[in-house]
Amino acid sequence: MRKFLVTLIMIITCFVLQTAVFRYFAFGGTVPNCLMIITCSSGIMRGEKHGLLAGFIAGFLVDIFFADFIGLYAILYMYAGFFAGLFHKIFFPENIILPLTLIIVGDFMYQFLCYVLMFLLRAKFDISYYMAHQIIPEVVYTAIIALLLYPVILKVNTKLDDIIQRSATKFV
Repeated sequence: MRKFLVTLIMIITCFVLQTAVFRYFAFGGTVPNCLMIITCSSGIMRGEKHGLLAGFIAGFLVDIFFADFIGLYAILYMYAGFFAGLFHKIFFPENIILPLTLIIVGDFMYQFLCYVLMFLLRAKFDISYYMAHQIIPEVVYTAIIALLLYPVILKVNTKLDDIIQRSATKFV
């Protein structure tokens, strides 16, 4: 239960960062995808189910506040969280390369699928423009912010694991 509550608080914090704070630091209209950072981080640290749930909550928040219809972003974030969770067994906390790679791949796939589902289906085929002006800048910006945000998420996760272990040993 604690894991879920802490993850929920981190998702809401990242949502506020992404939608309110980083809007003032946008480069060319691009803001980092903090929700992808927390979704992939949750998946890789806790496994597929936790990543799936974190992705659903993050995507559902985006759906509620910004989408024309409910469900698209929830599904995309769920897939990203689940995919990151597949790498839970080979996760080492001191190695940032794997989580950073998964965040970059997750954000790229998220942006590409958004392009396919929102623009390509409406016969707007200028993918090179969208790639150069939306996908690549957001992926790079997200990767830079992930370098700063991921250690904080890791520290919270480690602290939470320590608290859960200490409380479990009290009852044994």
